[in-house]
Amino acid sequence: MNDTDRQILSLLRENARMSVTELAQKVRVSRATIQKRIEALEASGIITGYTVRIKPGFEQNMIRAWMSIVVEGNRMQNIIKVLRGEPVVNTLHTTNGKWDLLVELKAESLEQFDRALGRIRQIDGISYTETSILLSTYKA
Repeated sequence: MNDTDRQILSLLRENARMSVTELAQKVRVSRATIQKRIEALEASGIITGYTVRIKPGFEQNMIRAWMSIVVEGNRMQNIIKVLRGEPVVNTLHTTNGKWDLLVELKAESLEQFDRALGRIRQIDGISYTETSILLSTYKA
C-alpha cells in the first residue's frame, strides 16, 4: 500500500459514494489509476465493502442491546456467518475471557427483539448467552 492508496482510503472513509472522477481530481491522478487502485484494494481485502453512516439520533427509538455469547468448541466462524445474516445484529466482536462474542443488537420493537433473541439462541454451537438492554448512553 502506498500514499495514493492511503489518500483514496481516506477520501472513501469520508464519502464512500465519491465518484472515481472526483477521487482522481482530489488525488491528482488519472481515473484509470484510481479505478485500478480501488480494484487492487478490494481484491487484497483491504476494502471489504461500502456503507452508509446514519445521522446520530435518527434511530432514537430503536431498542439496543449487548448480547454476550459463549461458543462451543471451534464453531466460531459458522456462528459469525449466521449472525451476520441476522437483521438485528449491528456489530460483532470476538473477545477473550468469559465471553467469546459480544454482539450489538438493534430492533424496532420488543417483539422484533424477542423473536431475534429466540433465533440467535437456537444457533448450533451457542452454549450460553446473556443480554443487556441499553437504557442510556453518555458521551465520554
